[in-house]
Amino acid sequence: MKKVLVIEDNLEVRENLAEILELSGYEVYTAENGKVGVQQARSTRPDIILCDVMMPELDGFGVLRILDQNPQTADIPFVFLTAKAEKDDFRKGMNLGADDYITKPFDDVELLDAIEMRLKKSERIKKSFDGTPTGLNNFISEARGQQELNKLSENRELQRFRKKDLIYEEGQYAKRLYFIASGKVKTFKTNDVGKEYIIKIHKAGEFLGYQALIREDKYHESASTLEETEVSLIPKEDFFALLYNNRDFSARFIKMLADNMEDQEEQLLSLAYNSIRKRVAESLLVLQERFAKEGISILRDDLASMVGTAKESVIRTLTDFKNEGLIKIEGGTIAILNADKLAMMPN
Repeated sequence: MKKVLVIEDNLEVRENLAEILELSGYEVYTAENGKVGVQQARSTRPDIILCDVMMPELDGFGVLRILDQNPQTADIPFVFLTAKAEKDDFRKGMNLGADDYITKPFDDVELLDAIEMRLKKSERIKKSFDGTPTGLNNFISEARGQQELNKLSENRELQRFRKKDLIYEEGQYAKRLYFIASGKVKTFKTNDVGKEYIIKIHKAGEFLGYQALIREDKYHESASTLEETEVSLIPKEDFFALLYNNRDFSARFIKMLADNMEDQEEQLLSLAYNSIRKRVAESLLVLQERFAKEGISILRDDLASMVGTAKESVIRTLTDFKNEGLIKIEGGTIAILNADKLAMMPN
């Protein structure tokens, strides 16, 4: 059963909406003002929000701004309800990222049709991005939402890189968005004496370079391939057109940014407080989860850069893990034999 949150300060309108929606098979939550509505959205995670514009304490525009800043609520379809039909209000709501705009009084069928349409579109967008080049095209096609953005699904350049090729370098200005169609890519930083620290290893179906692109700044890291890789090059202008004009697309990137920040915070804490044994164990588990259930193939130099230590220390630690029966090494490929013990590795 789909959940609908109704934020409306008029008691009669609120109860009437709730009754119509419940009779139509929806689970309904209500809020009498914008502040309560924000709290309800965070706690109930509805599938769609219907929100009045003119309300005391916090108006509908304020509700939308607050929810858009939270990755957990930013992708919830948002429909404004208002008794005012002025073009300025309509334009302001859509510029803020509203998905639809219905003026009161409204027909019951019109309201239900609008809700059903927005829910179906939201489901298509969630399903369409499956981490493949085809999924990228489907995702952009669903997300663009505007006729003038059709070009985003056409004539994207696909560039092939050999193993160890540099895709972009720290200090260069960001000019495009990168999408990994196949292969693996590492992003890393290099210190003044040339020592490398790997920030993350990326797989097919992931984006690269968007943080610097959004900042309109230089890259704070470099990216190079770990194997033969194909990358789609998406022009900056096309990326910004989606980011600024489509709420569904921008919400996905807000989540990606939040996830990256969380991952980097965990990495910094691990470097600061965890032993080499624990850091090696954590890195092996991450690599297994992301890339290879059957075995991990990675250069020892790259593994050392992930862990933040010397290659010799990583090799000694891997040998210890092998002797302890935690891993198996054959032809340079690492297979994890006891993931539970690695996960519970003492510091």
